[in-house]
Amino acid sequence: MIVAAFPGQGSQTPGFLSPWLELDGVRERLEAASDAAQVDLIAAGTEWDADRIRDTRVAQPLIVAASLVSYEALQARASAPGGVAGHSVGEIGALVAAGVIGFEDGMRLVGLRGRAMAEAAAQAETGMSAVVGGVEEQVLQAIADAGLEPANYNGGGQIVAAGATDALAALAASAPRGARVIPLQVAGAFHTSYMAPATGPLQEAVEGIAEVGDPALPLWTNSDGTTVATGRRALELIVHQVSHPVRWDLCMTSFADPEIAGLIELAPAGALVGLAKRGLKGVPTVAVKTPDDLDAAAALLA
Repeated sequence: MIVAAFPGQGSQTPGFLSPWLELDGVRERLEAASDAAQVDLIAAGTEWDADRIRDTRVAQPLIVAASLVSYEALQARASAPGGVAGHSVGEIGALVAAGVIGFEDGMRLVGLRGRAMAEAAAQAETGMSAVVGGVEEQVLQAIADAGLEPANYNGGGQIVAAGATDALAALAASAPRGARVIPLQVAGAFHTSYMAPATGPLQEAVEGIAEVGDPALPLWTNSDGTTVATGRRALELIVHQVSHPVRWDLCMTSFADPEIAGLIELAPAGALVGLAKRGLKGVPTVAVKTPDDLDAAAALLA
């Protein structure tokens, strides 16, 4: 089994969409995504600087749109993967790939998610920092002692702490033994109680999606790393994960149980392949950063 992985927020870099626009049909696909998400994704992915595309309202639809156009380009030259999973906002891309919701419904949903989470983040000065290394129990205790919450259990010795910016600074100043604290370029304490105000609008949005199918491929959830049997349950978990930790570590544990044969990370790729190299040692990976990487991904699927 080959798993296609859809990346989360923070993977974007200025200009990364430019080479994708050279592929037939991608510009038109991104125009439709822009209309649905209410963001000019072509300008964001080709012209805007790092600060503008860091904005949650921009970053989330930009990443999902990029992952989906790269997934469609891969599907044009290779067979389907054995299963799909997404990290944080990448779960919306995975839902589209698994046939749970359509492309435009997915882009409408991620556009609203980004706006709702940005509004929640604006209510307090918060952020996120990756804690890399150390003993997990000691890291979690240090996070709690600082008045922070664990937002992402990424596996490979990485846990992301989130909460008030002064508390994050205090954690960095007294990092757990053997660990490094690395500030992340995100504008809020995502996947924590700070995001509770975003769940109401998101719940209304998922209830408004008329056409929902059950996953046509194995679809792993960030909530506990298991596969999801029904489309409606998958959408419930999309709402749940906004204010609860991302358990990518449990997803990788589940990938290892059937001994997956490889992992392909869609654009803008890199972070999940890096985690897989530490948490899924020996499993072949391909990071699809540009169209030049599609041949390697197709060869792995073959």
